[in-house]
Amino acid sequence: MLAGNKIIITVAINGGMQQDRDGAVIPKQPAEIGEAAARCWEAGAAMVHVHARDKDGKNSGDPAIYAQIIREIRARSPILIQTTNGIGVRRDPVTGQLHWPSDEERLGILNIEPQQDLFGIAGGSADFYNPEGGYPDETPFVNSPQLLRATIKAVYEKGSALEYEVVEASALHRLIRYASEGVFDKDRDNIWLLHGGGFGATPPIARNIIFSIDEGLRLFPQAIIGVTATGRDLFRIATLGMAMGCDLVRVGFEDSIHLPDGSVARDNSEMVKAAVDIAAIYGARPATVEEARARFGLKAA
Repeated sequence: MLAGNKIIITVAINGGMQQDRDGAVIPKQPAEIGEAAARCWEAGAAMVHVHARDKDGKNSGDPAIYAQIIREIRARSPILIQTTNGIGVRRDPVTGQLHWPSDEERLGILNIEPQQDLFGIAGGSADFYNPEGGYPDETPFVNSPQLLRATIKAVYEKGSALEYEVVEASALHRLIRYASEGVFDKDRDNIWLLHGGGFGATPPIARNIIFSIDEGLRLFPQAIIGVTATGRDLFRIATLGMAMGCDLVRVGFEDSIHLPDGSVARDNSEMVKAAVDIAAIYGARPATVEEARARFGLKAA
């Protein structure tokens, strides 16, 4: 955990497919996202993870929408902004089939203006399954070696930090191979590993998460360690991560709408407050934006 027993709280505020349900209101338009991010910052979050939606509330990879989201967030709070790497998966309104963006479209999100603070990329391909997040069937997500390598190179050249979503422990061994080939330095102090449970083939069970975390630290001893999960498993796995002294926990409506007691949150800020309360059990407090910025090795605002 960070110096002073601090933990970075990230809020994945909307996702690409999640819709309003059971009283949970999903922010979709740029101004709504900006307002929701400000409430989360006030509740204790240091970072917001965002997906863009079009005027109809559907997933979008349009860089102009992302740019407007960033402007709306920064007009209201200093919270750090992380954009998704999985942009633009769209469902055909007639056939119901999903359409995936090209690597070129996904790399385009690295060059929007104004620039986001932080980036993310999945460490490998996966069959994504999250009924509560709008994916009721297993949905294949391809993350090509070319995309991963290009993203690593571009983000580190910007002087930013890159979250590697560890879809399963084998992704860690792909990353260490890339490091051995000189793609990046395995000992850089802002390598960021997000370990999850419940995302398809990755089971939301303690021994799986513990193994993944331990293997990540064995290969990347300086890494920033984060945890998350989906649905009703989110806070159980988040609590496990905090008990293990992780640096970061991710909550929010992209992954779940359920609070620790199983009730439905109406706003993302309630998810953040729940994470703050769990951290307090372990004597930990939420990191400030400035403390998170320093840990990620980002330049001053």
